[in-house]
Amino acid sequence: MWIQPEEVLLAGALWVSERANPFFILQRRRGHGRGGGLSGLLVGTLDVVLDSSARVAPYRILLQTADSQIFWNIACGSSRKEITEHWDWLESNLLQTISIFDNDEDITTFVKGKISGIIAEENRPADSEEQEEDSGKFREAELKMRRLFGMPDEEKLVNYYSCSYWKGRVPRQGWLYLSVNHLCFYSFLLGKEVTLVVPWTEVTQLDKNATLLFPESVRVSTRLTEHFFSMFLNINDTFKLMEQLANIAMRQLLDNEAFAADRSLPKPCKTDLDARAKNERYRAMFRLTQDERLDGHTDCTLWTPFAKMHVVGQLFISNNYICFNSREEDLCQLIIPLREVTIVEKADSSSVLPCPVSISTKNKMNFLFANLKDRDFLVQRISDFLQRTPDSSWGDTSPLALIGHSMKEKMKEESWNIHFSEFGRGVCMYRTSRTRDLVLNGIPECLRGELWLLFSGAQNEMATHPGYYGDLVEQAMGLCSLATEEIERDLHRSMPEHRAFQNETGIAALRRVLTAYAHRNPGIGYCQAMNIVTSVLLLYCTEEQAFWLLVALCERMLPDYYNTRVVGALVDQGVFEELTRAFLPLLYEHMQQLGVISTISLSWFLTLFLSVMPFDSAVLLVDCFFYEGIKVIFQVALAVLHDNMDALLSCSDEGEAMTILGRYLDNVVNKQTVAPPTPHLHALLTSGDEPPPEIDVFDLIKSSYEKFGTLRSDVIEQMRFKQRLKVIQSLEDTAKRSVVSDVTFSIEELEELYCLFKSKHMTSCYWGSTSSAAERHDPSLPYLEQYRIDSAQFTQLFISLAPWVCGGHTPTLAARLFRLLDQNQDGLVNFKEFITGLTGMYHGDMTEKLKLLYKLHLPPGSTHLYMWAAGHVTPWMSHLYDDDTFTAFTDNDTLLCIFSTQFIEFCKTLYNMFSEDSSEQQLYHSIATVASLLLRIGEVGKKFMVSSGSLRCEDVADDDDAVLVGERRRGSTLDADWSISFEQALASLLTEAPLVDFFERKRDVRSKMAAWTLMSLSI
Repeated sequence: MWIQPEEVLLAGALWVSERANPFFILQRRRGHGRGGGLSGLLVGTLDVVLDSSARVAPYRILLQTADSQIFWNIACGSSRKEITEHWDWLESNLLQTISIFDNDEDITTFVKGKISGIIAEENRPADSEEQEEDSGKFREAELKMRRLFGMPDEEKLVNYYSCSYWKGRVPRQGWLYLSVNHLCFYSFLLGKEVTLVVPWTEVTQLDKNATLLFPESVRVSTRLTEHFFSMFLNINDTFKLMEQLANIAMRQLLDNEAFAADRSLPKPCKTDLDARAKNERYRAMFRLTQDERLDGHTDCTLWTPFAKMHVVGQLFISNNYICFNSREEDLCQLIIPLREVTIVEKADSSSVLPCPVSISTKNKMNFLFANLKDRDFLVQRISDFLQRTPDSSWGDTSPLALIGHSMKEKMKEESWNIHFSEFGRGVCMYRTSRTRDLVLNGIPECLRGELWLLFSGAQNEMATHPGYYGDLVEQAMGLCSLATEEIERDLHRSMPEHRAFQNETGIAALRRVLTAYAHRNPGIGYCQAMNIVTSVLLLYCTEEQAFWLLVALCERMLPDYYNTRVVGALVDQGVFEELTRAFLPLLYEHMQQLGVISTISLSWFLTLFLSVMPFDSAVLLVDCFFYEGIKVIFQVALAVLHDNMDALLSCSDEGEAMTILGRYLDNVVNKQTVAPPTPHLHALLTSGDEPPPEIDVFDLIKSSYEKFGTLRSDVIEQMRFKQRLKVIQSLEDTAKRSVVSDVTFSIEELEELYCLFKSKHMTSCYWGSTSSAAERHDPSLPYLEQYRIDSAQFTQLFISLAPWVCGGHTPTLAARLFRLLDQNQDGLVNFKEFITGLTGMYHGDMTEKLKLLYKLHLPPGSTHLYMWAAGHVTPWMSHLYDDDTFTAFTDNDTLLCIFSTQFIEFCKTLYNMFSEDSSEQQLYHSIATVASLLLRIGEVGKKFMVSSGSLRCEDVADDDDAVLVGERRRGSTLDADWSISFEQALASLLTEAPLVDFFERKRDVRSKMAAWTLMSLSI
């Protein structure tokens, strides 16, 4: 066991050294084990005579340094196996690291800190929610995290770990804190403090690797830098949690509403995240809906009557299903909806069949589970869930396709009927390797709709939502939106070569299904390629069945494929590139040079090959897809590249490669088809005089399984996670570049300003505010307007980034600018408004800057919504604003006068602004001169207005402003007589050269941003 480092003066007394290296010694106590002679016998006798509390462990590990006579005992063990495990850990994790230290004192301090961290982590309570959350040590760590990194109470700690952070070539031992929204690290060693804060939304890559320099480390990459952490007690556990938190952050960037739903868990702790991960794996394994929650699972055996044997596996129980999956892959899988269950009872136990449970269903099938650890509790739990048993609901319309009956089709039907009689039919059917073999040979057309619904899980969802589709159709009828316009545009482009869509019946059915889904899921609405996939579904299913299959595709089987940015397809495109590099490395290098992979894969994945392959062939791939999932699409795509490898390697440009692949896919044929072959439209347009040889689609599928069948779904999901980080961050970068072109700031400056602004918005989402996260983010708006911050966040950004620093007066100035920019008075400012104010301070000419400063001191409610003088508008403003907003900001009306109270505030701002300037004394003298001049001008104006009986400046437009100003100045009639205009203030300020130089001086926002980044992320 590891022990707190203890000082040892005499390392050789009573001990024998068995292993040694330049830093550590493994010793065995004399008298323990074989040998030892007389001295060993004496020591062994002493150890036996002493009482148990004083006995010494027979093995220990000492820390030694070359220049020191003092040793440190860091570990002890009662057996050679135990101490050897500690020794091996030191050699693999610490030995190489400490060899780079310059002096022995640093080595000793580092090792002692590392051992203390390991002990602290081992002594933490067991991994359960109550123990973890209620633990005093955990609460203490959470408070420490908030104090060290300045985080509010809303930021919840998920877990913390002892580890080392590599800063340069030197590791810093400390603590890694993983919160819901941030990765934080803190170390204080030898008087040097290291503080690191990385928001999960900024992570672009997360890897676990082992290199010569970094022994088994975790690499966290952001846009700007990379961070390495190593020497974890359990690196796999830590990395798994980091993946979960980063994945939640990516969902937040992708869909704010989904992120708000993710935050609904009562306690964002490690236990909750583990439970969420288990739920996701459970739903993916059995194709269940997103609201299904795993209640528990247990090891058991299932009697399989078709094989006359007991299959070992796991039984899963959730709120609506009982599921079984064999330990051996593809041996047997079972899904039993509770709505189908009629009887659950305990059967008689025997030595051959201990603790069995029998489950009967409505279709007269019986399932026998045995070797259940807690049978009574399991039966009671299932009985509790059986309270909900919705009836099934099937549509009354017919599929659009005309089903043929060739001899081969009849043989397929007969094979499936035999399978049904042996393995059952419907949702409770046993799913085995024989089921997969039948699918690969092609599903008969008369069974295609039924089996698609079964394998995708759509049948379960349809059965639990009777009448839902009909209600959606009625609600969506007559509604007009961008989605319905796009649907109407694409209706007649959906398989125009198929006769089912050459009449209004097929078009109307397609319209209803697509419109109903757009109404159900406005976040997706409608995306091109949905029409092609839905057309195929309607050929074999009723409208209601096609609708639920579309739900399964868009929301479970192809997640995020059909949103506005086709993120899911881009993620799988990245996965496909990675798989190509792994399986076909030579071809990958050549294809990357041509840029072909990204071009071809998007259309292949979005339409499941339906848009690039003859229909009768592509529909067989859809059969396999509904059974196997996305892995079969990757397999076939790799097989297509492999079959064309020689031709592709000889290509010299992208167009030639595309032609080769296009002609190959055009000639993938289904020789068992019933109806006359329906060629793909592309084949009709591009066929040459000598068409290439035909490729049997069954041979292509078989080849894909033989060459690339080792692909596993869990590996694909892991690859998807890595690609999702890259894709979403890349989309963010692309979106930023598209909205910051042709502006006064450089593109790099505006991208960084955007990131800083968005981080403030994210902070308000994390830590609560007066408005919800959904209210602060509207993805339908242009990127400049999507994210919004409130006054407190705006003030923090202003203090850090604005060129006008006014000491303690800065927050007041920030509040005034926020009020000016908040045009709709909703208490929020978007990035477009923020950058407008910042541009005025950095890049306006002197008149514009003074006009902005003057406006900030006008009374609230009396300012016009404009900031810049007419005739001096920079070109980028027309890009940022629509006509109405642009007109409001360039209005040529004269500004109101300011009165004595506002004038005093105006002068105070100027005095504070000059306090840190190199020409401070000259500026103070100039502003004193200007203030005296303006005071005299104001006094003259006051005498003139009193003599003429007027109480207002000629520039004030109406009585409301006079009343407002009078109220703000506490009813002082004398002060109300005194006023100056902007023109007078401008003319006076222009007489002083130091003031002119100050306001015309160019300011650099980069230094401000660098200081802000350094303060926020790493100290």
